[in-house]
Amino acid sequence: MAESDSEKMRLAQQSRSEDEAPARDPDEASRALERISQIFDEQDESGEKVPASDVRGDATPLGETAKKALKEVLADLHPADIAYVLEALPQDDRLAVWQLVDGDREGDILVEVNDGVRETLIEAMNRDELVDAVETLDTDEIADLVEDLPPDVVAEVQEGLSHEERAQLRAAMSYPEESVGARMDFEMLSIREEVTLEIVLRFLRRFDSLPDHTDQVFVVDRQGKLKGSLAVSQILVHEPEASVSSLMRTDILTLNPLDDAGDAAQAFERYDLVSAPVVDESGRLVGRLTVNEVVDVIREESDEDAYAAVGLDDDQDIFGSVWDAAKSRWVWLGVNLCTAFFASRVITAFDGTIERVVALAALMPVVAGMAGNSGNQTLTLLVRSMAMGQVTDANRFDLLKKELVVALINGLLWGAIAGLCAWGLYFNSSQGMLLGFVMFLAMLLNIIVGAAVGLAVPLILKACGRDPAMGGSVLLTFTTDSGGFLIFLGLATVFFR
Repeated sequence: MAESDSEKMRLAQQSRSEDEAPARDPDEASRALERISQIFDEQDESGEKVPASDVRGDATPLGETAKKALKEVLADLHPADIAYVLEALPQDDRLAVWQLVDGDREGDILVEVNDGVRETLIEAMNRDELVDAVETLDTDEIADLVEDLPPDVVAEVQEGLSHEERAQLRAAMSYPEESVGARMDFEMLSIREEVTLEIVLRFLRRFDSLPDHTDQVFVVDRQGKLKGSLAVSQILVHEPEASVSSLMRTDILTLNPLDDAGDAAQAFERYDLVSAPVVDESGRLVGRLTVNEVVDVIREESDEDAYAAVGLDDDQDIFGSVWDAAKSRWVWLGVNLCTAFFASRVITAFDGTIERVVALAALMPVVAGMAGNSGNQTLTLLVRSMAMGQVTDANRFDLLKKELVVALINGLLWGAIAGLCAWGLYFNSSQGMLLGFVMFLAMLLNIIVGAAVGLAVPLILKACGRDPAMGGSVLLTFTTDSGGFLIFLGLATVFFR
């Protein structure tokens, strides 16, 4: 009997291993991109001719050999990996690869790519292709694409949805873009508190598969109001006769559809959540937020902050229109040009001092550069702390005071080191010691100014309702450059009369 059971177990494991997809490698997308680029290069080198009938739009013409090789690469790739590859390809190669993607995977890929690339892919699809691709998606995913889709496509897709799905789509579209409601998933499991685990297990077995990231089943009353949750692990390890009410948890984190998605992501990180229920003002369960959406929120906010710091759009296509890319950078380049001319005028105002002490021209960049680095450290720390919700009205003054004291200590330390270095470089000069003292004093004052600006810019931007990270480094560079030159040359003018 034992041998029979062992044999059954072995056969079951073998069956499962045959059905399961092969394990994925985190470097798979990178290798696929390298291979696809190689295929395009090989076609260029081979000079294979492509029939005129196979040439479509702006896509790179592909011969049969290249098509076959590309299809082999794409066949085993996850939609997210294909999205990664498409984002990294020039537009003509991207469109050629897009034409070879299976139609039943196009919708998933459109959800994964960034907004700039999505626009180029949608433009390359006809109306029927778009409808077929979008109809394969869940309502929350369709809501993510609505802004980029033609109105007639959206209307046709809505006609194919059930009454409940149309209501879900309208709900998802009604919430602000950065809210929990716009990110929540409508696929969830709910039960009543008066039933037993045996009934719950019977209910779960009716599904071919559970919704992704189902770590808990939500407990609701007859009006759909949330009462608590029951972990799937609890269902599996307790006796079937146990009641849901005796095992469910009532002290769970709940989210409102209008909550900020970034704040919800912080809660997921803090409490190590996999999913969380979303309830409306009346307490009714309307959806759930899952960890896969939270990861996307965290990544998008990180990208947004990094791009905003230098005045760039985080959703742009890196291989998009050259003209559009150039225009998107004009604002901050114009600001930077104005600040650079302002800094040059500051230097010009002290021409006489520089003529008397030529060494000042060589030392000016040191003062500006050190203060800029120190200010950027303060700026980055504050922007991140604000993004994490750690800066409040109650602790703001303490943080400002602490950072200014840190700047004072660093100014004294590195100002002294810079002063000694300046004295050592110009030791043989009669003005060497005085030059070192001016260097020390200017470094100290400019590092404090840099820290003050690094603190002020994010707080002022937030008070004005703007992104605290937007253009902060540009404004900081302007201040530490112009301010540093003014302080250094001003002090030199006073001491070298």
